[in-house]
Amino acid sequence: MTADFDPAQPGFGEDPWPQYARLRATPGLPDWQGFRLASRFEDVRAIASDRRMVRGTAFLPPEARRQMQVAENFHDMPFHERFVQTSMLELDGPDHDRLRRAVFPFFTRTRLDSLRPFVAQWVDKALDRLIPRGRFDFIADLAAHLPGQVIGHLIGTDPALAPQMTQWSEETVSYFDVSRRTPDRKARAEDAVRLFHDVLQDLHAARKARPRDDLMSAMIGAEDAGLLTHDELIATVMQILHAGHGSTIDVMGSGLHALLAHPDQMARLRADAGLMPLAVQEMFRFAPPLIFFHRHAAEDLTICGQDWPRGTTFGLLYASANRDPGAFPDADRFDVGRRPNLHLAFGAGPHVCLGNNLARLNMEVLFTALLDRTRSIRIDGPVAWKSGLQAHGPLSLPITVATH
Repeated sequence: MTADFDPAQPGFGEDPWPQYARLRATPGLPDWQGFRLASRFEDVRAIASDRRMVRGTAFLPPEARRQMQVAENFHDMPFHERFVQTSMLELDGPDHDRLRRAVFPFFTRTRLDSLRPFVAQWVDKALDRLIPRGRFDFIADLAAHLPGQVIGHLIGTDPALAPQMTQWSEETVSYFDVSRRTPDRKARAEDAVRLFHDVLQDLHAARKARPRDDLMSAMIGAEDAGLLTHDELIATVMQILHAGHGSTIDVMGSGLHALLAHPDQMARLRADAGLMPLAVQEMFRFAPPLIFFHRHAAEDLTICGQDWPRGTTFGLLYASANRDPGAFPDADRFDVGRRPNLHLAFGAGPHVCLGNNLARLNMEVLFTALLDRTRSIRIDGPVAWKSGLQAHGPLSLPITVATH
């Protein structure tokens, strides 16, 4: 069966939910552009959690891997191939587990709590500047800057480099969208990886000489211990920014939009700040920022009630799974106190999002400060949304705030 699914349709970015509902009602895993689409919660979770399902193509012969790389126009990009296409995100099995172990200690909730004062200070300074204006774009003026600053601080880069690094990340990540793989975007993605590599090489040399309490110094320790190669170190640090900054911006925007579209829930959260961790979880469930990931069947297997040959590619629609009424009561309702809330916004299985605690920390600090320092917030102008399957979230969200 072929899926009746068109993420290029006008308005999909703003309101994809009717299309997802139709997919969930479609039996099996329908075919769409070579992907077998999983849209129901249990199907998505089963595929994402199964170690026979892989992101990379190491299970294929070298010639077949190269053919796939050329077909997807990921060839002739030396730096991209070296540091992006071989990152932890694209590895599976022992190599993936080894790299994850090397960086995991820096992403525990306990370790990241030490960043809370830095995040709070940055947010307060930003709101000191923005709130007196009364009207500003929540995305361009606030959300777009916070994750890059925090990740840069975690890595150990110069704070002044954060805007440039986030631009490099945007240019790198956007090339994964198949509809945007133009020659110009390909060149920009390659240049972005090369420039970021140069910055990280300089930082590596500086921290090798004088270690500090930052991620680069810790990763150098892992490199010296033989836990990862130098190229793997650079690729892993790059991936932390690539995976963490854009998605956090998107969910901040969609999270605020959800609060503004549900004033009863905004009032409930203002009245009970203790709900903030649950509210942030609900923002991720209600409108996940990363809505589509793939997996390949590394062997012949049976899953989701069907037999599949080795090499079958599956498309996992996390956003659809998170609105599945079979998994969440009243799934289309935004509920800042929802519990339990075992959503799939961070994925599942071996590739579950490494930075989920950092993203939640940013969200909790930002929304706590924003609600504490305002009496009212309202949308003040057209909201523009991202399109396609690469990401979900507002491109712009103009708001007016009042303090009395």
